[in-house]
Amino acid sequence: MEPDLRYPIGQFERTADPTVEMRRQWLEVMAAAPAHLGTAVAGLAQEQLDTAHRPGGWTIRQTVHHLADSHMNSFVRCKLALTEENPSVTSFKGSLWAELSDAKSGSIEPSIVLFDGLQRRWVLLLRSLAPADWERKFVHPQLGPMTLTDLLALYEWHCRHHVAQIMAARERYSWK
Repeated sequence: MEPDLRYPIGQFERTADPTVEMRRQWLEVMAAAPAHLGTAVAGLAQEQLDTAHRPGGWTIRQTVHHLADSHMNSFVRCKLALTEENPSVTSFKGSLWAELSDAKSGSIEPSIVLFDGLQRRWVLLLRSLAPADWERKFVHPQLGPMTLTDLLALYEWHCRHHVAQIMAARERYSWK
């Protein structure tokens, strides 16, 4: 069976009863994500950055910009959940954002720096949460009610998912 190039680590699945240890592990993945992304794109030439990670998929460049865009949106969602009661958050059309000129042709360096700083801030905030804070909720337009634990699980997966797409492309195209 051919691997699913869209989901090299599998699709996201919510964890029914996440533990404190699972949250700790997810936070470690979030903290390490900028380094993993840096490794994934290290040494890639411009033409490689402009290569789709899979047929019909985003380019490596668009994927890097998407990571910064998506995590920026969810960092704000996290802060809204911590400061408001059960807020409804807006959607962000990542597929359309990926078609904007900054994502299609802009240097990846600003998004690498943004992603690094954003992850540092987000992990710092998440590590400061009291146990009850993890159950704070917001309403996502597509996914419905989510707790901050759900959000952490989703974005821990999101980090691994997109880095795995880039690494799979490197392997498939024999990029060293």
